[in-house]
Amino acid sequence: MKFVIVGYGRVGSRTARILDEEGHEAVVVDTDSDRVDRAGAAGFETVQGDGADEDVLVDAGIAAADAIGAFTPDLNVNFAACMVGKHHGCRTVLRIDEDYREDIYAKYAEDVDEIIYPERLGAAGAKTAMLGGDFNVVTDLAANLQLTVLEIRDGSPAVGKRVSELELPDSTRIYAHGRPRESLTIPIPGTTLEAGDEVAIITETDRIDEVRSSLLPASG
Repeated sequence: MKFVIVGYGRVGSRTARILDEEGHEAVVVDTDSDRVDRAGAAGFETVQGDGADEDVLVDAGIAAADAIGAFTPDLNVNFAACMVGKHHGCRTVLRIDEDYREDIYAKYAEDVDEIIYPERLGAAGAKTAMLGGDFNVVTDLAANLQLTVLEIRDGSPAVGKRVSELELPDSTRIYAHGRPRESLTIPIPGTTLEAGDEVAIITETDRIDEVRSSLLPASG
């Protein structure tokens, strides 16, 4: 898959690196020459220019891209970049800082596919949104939410199911997945669970028993 990353700061650089490690192609767009040089040194194709400018994004290959992630600190630039991406048929992922009011968030949420809060969930969530994953990266990690890691054992009703096929409470999201002796990473919906896998789950504290019954053997 091919992605355009607008903004090679903390979130953009990490997202580009994760995508590259998983075999995807990422093109970096940034106005800052130092950041463009760093992206180039890291092996990425780069375009120096304003991510809000359609001509710049065309030069970056937006017409052939699967998704655009607009991760600059400037919400107006991010939104403009996403609208260009939408025009070219891309999945659109918009960075918004968490200090924006709820009405501002609602205004932009109607026009893009996903909104991420990097202060809350970071580049891994951004990568999942760009791949079309089912992890709700807008979820606020409130006091009533719990993160837990479970092993998928033989006899689990989850064995052989794709992540997108799991029957979990509405408030529950799979945050990460890993095979035996592998580090956890963010899954995509088509990931099939096998015995021995581990999954990191975010759920409401009072729904944890339901989650366990969906993922563990009847005796677990």
